[in-house]
Amino acid sequence: MAKPRLSMRAIREVLRLKYERGLSGSEIEASCGIRKSTANDYVLRARQAGLGWPLPEGLSDFELDRRLFPSGQAPASSKALPDFAHIQS
Repeated sequence: MAKPRLSMRAIREVLRLKYERGLSGSEIEASCGIRKSTANDYVLRARQAGLGWPLPEGLSDFELDRRLFPSGQAPASSKALPDFAHIQS
């Protein structure tokens, strides 16, 4: 099962801490109470989407979500499900 995503507010805070304050993944982990790998995943997704800090003015939570998770992708840290159709055949 995929892990639930952080709220957009929390993701914005991760990006702010990384880019504005220069915190490491471990420092963000301690500050936000999330795993370092989760913080690093969101930073990587933002970088791949061409986003830094500050985020573009007026960028809505919906648009941020769409840019970080194109086509409704689950977070990269989630495990892939097996191909049940193949297993059943």
